[in-house]
Amino acid sequence: MRKTLNNLLDLFFPKLCLLCNDPLMGGENHFCLKCLYNLPHTGFDYLKENPTTHLFTGKVMISHAAAFLHYERGGHVQQLIHELKYNDNKEIGFRLGRMAGLDYRQAILSDLPDLILPVPLHPRKKKKRGYNQSEWIARGINSVLKLPIDTSSLCRIKQNETQTKKPVYDRWLNVQEIFTVANPQALEGKHILLIDDVITTGSTLGACAEALLTVPGVRVSVLAVAIA
Repeated sequence: MRKTLNNLLDLFFPKLCLLCNDPLMGGENHFCLKCLYNLPHTGFDYLKENPTTHLFTGKVMISHAAAFLHYERGGHVQQLIHELKYNDNKEIGFRLGRMAGLDYRQAILSDLPDLILPVPLHPRKKKKRGYNQSEWIARGINSVLKLPIDTSSLCRIKQNETQTKKPVYDRWLNVQEIFTVANPQALEGKHILLIDDVITTGSTLGACAEALLTVPGVRVSVLAVAIA
């Protein structure tokens, strides 16, 4: 009975692809297979040296860095990130995280991290949004890598002003000492995979890594859904 009702609802009120607005077919969720296929993959995962790693060179020690998709203003990836962050569409984060995790697992056959750590939001910002989008991305990655997710060891202690219109140097200055490690003993000797939605200059992830690297024996790798 419920299946019949759902079929009728889909007939009269079809679910549409978030990216092209075409009706979704059976088994498709959020976006159609055509739009999924056409997402701008970076192919960086398999390269030890890539445009993502270069953002951190000479600034902070990162073991491995990768981004799954290219982020372009007005493009499909921007639409998906906007849905995730501002339209309460947390499932988009899970889906993108799972896809990124599948790519990452194939690229990093050895030296897998010990745990996944999403970039934390300031408590006020998280309360306003209702969730941390990076945590939902981390859940999707976890569904593939089966690594524990740590959302308590790294804390954001300052709510810095928006980074959007700042030049690169100012962005790195703007995130100085905004993160602190709450439970360093739990992280000693761990290889940590930092997760974020979009990398622009790498300043936020760099600030996270700097805080984490104060813990003895810690190594930090980075994985983002997209790079701008």
